[in-house]
Amino acid sequence: MNFRQKQQTNRTGFGVSLADLLKWIVLGSAVGLLTGSASAFFLASLDQVTELRLGHPWLLFLLPAGGALVSWLYLKYGRDSGRGNNLILDRIHDNGPDPIPLRMAPLVLFGTLLSHLLGASVGREGTAVQMGGSLAEEVGRLFRVGSADRTLLLICGISSGFGSIFGTPLAGTLFGLEVLAIGLIRHEALVPAFVASFAGHLVTVSLWGVTHAHYSLGAVPDLSASVLLKVVAASIVFGLIGRAFGEVTHALKRGFARLLKNPVLRSAVGGTVVIGLVYALGTREYLGLGLPLIQASLADHGDVSPLAFLGKFVFTALSLGAGFQGGEVTPLFAIGATLGHTLAGLLQLYAPFLAALGFIAVFCGATNTPIACFLMGIELFGADATIYLFVACIVSYAFSGHGGIYPSQRIGVSKFRGLSFPPGTTLESARSSRQKDRREAAEEEEKEAEEETPSRPAKR
Repeated sequence: MNFRQKQQTNRTGFGVSLADLLKWIVLGSAVGLLTGSASAFFLASLDQVTELRLGHPWLLFLLPAGGALVSWLYLKYGRDSGRGNNLILDRIHDNGPDPIPLRMAPLVLFGTLLSHLLGASVGREGTAVQMGGSLAEEVGRLFRVGSADRTLLLICGISSGFGSIFGTPLAGTLFGLEVLAIGLIRHEALVPAFVASFAGHLVTVSLWGVTHAHYSLGAVPDLSASVLLKVVAASIVFGLIGRAFGEVTHALKRGFARLLKNPVLRSAVGGTVVIGLVYALGTREYLGLGLPLIQASLADHGDVSPLAFLGKFVFTALSLGAGFQGGEVTPLFAIGATLGHTLAGLLQLYAPFLAALGFIAVFCGATNTPIACFLMGIELFGADATIYLFVACIVSYAFSGHGGIYPSQRIGVSKFRGLSFPPGTTLESARSSRQKDRREAAEEEEKEAEEETPSRPAKR
């Protein structure tokens, strides 16, 4: 190739890159504008329904009826929308012709607000991500994008939804890239995801005036071997709890589905159980998002029950297992913060410091997104504890294994050397494979035991 041809190629490559950049600034900003506006409306509405619930305690008794109503709406009109975040992940991986339905956005918005109004222990990230995916699909239809760009737009929807709902545009960017497959990041989506996440954040904060909570770590201990070892020990527990939350939630969903085939009845029964637990324990602190638990855990001399993490764990897993709409992330923040507060007393560490690490590390263990969680820690708590935040995330990520809250999340690269998975393996298929292996092993052991048992002589 001569000099003139090289020069022409360079100019052509530059032109393509510039055109691609401009295209994604437009498309990503469009997704961010819609998703950020939807998140702003959702957050403002969420504050209103939470105040109503706190001011009118009797609303809790409507929880079974509210859950039944939402399940009926999904059964009647939702179709695939009931699969939530997992539907979006599957569409990104398979790039199939079926679109994300626009009905997903209003259904999940109404369902989540009603769940919070009546006291279900659910979050908000699932709502924002599903609204983002649904609205991103509409942007793709409007601009008539191809299948490859449609996939990137769905990633933009995840990133903008996450970044705008929590006020963490960098974490939102990486969350949309990391959550797709364990161990892999789609770098071709980096610019689109960042544009969408940052635009969504700006729209939520600057255009609509929504404020986000940011927290203080307080005093961060000096870096030392002893503190680092304690952080590692705590982070192992954080990872195991994150893994356990996903397993218990999915087990409850399967259990409810086996016992009660009708999803309407399923939610009604689940709501009744939640009411019973409230009165059995004599507290309502585990209802809703759990923000008071987070605030108490991160405060100096905060009053937090040593088993508060377990209470929030049970209420959230039960609410989600029964089919109530919402997300898992903010309750996971509450579980992690209260667990960190409890472990701080055992490990002789400053409670708000370890609560902040638990805040991000339990979430990391449940979602397998260590870089996104690390960036979220910096965006929410500042950079004073950077090393500790990073250690907490990577240790939790390793010890959570191949489990999580999103069954459609794929295993791109195994976390452990010597353990491999076929291409396209999801967390759900990996779980099913493990169960099948255990059943086959148990059957083989039973067969061997029968062969080794001597037959008794026949009686005369």
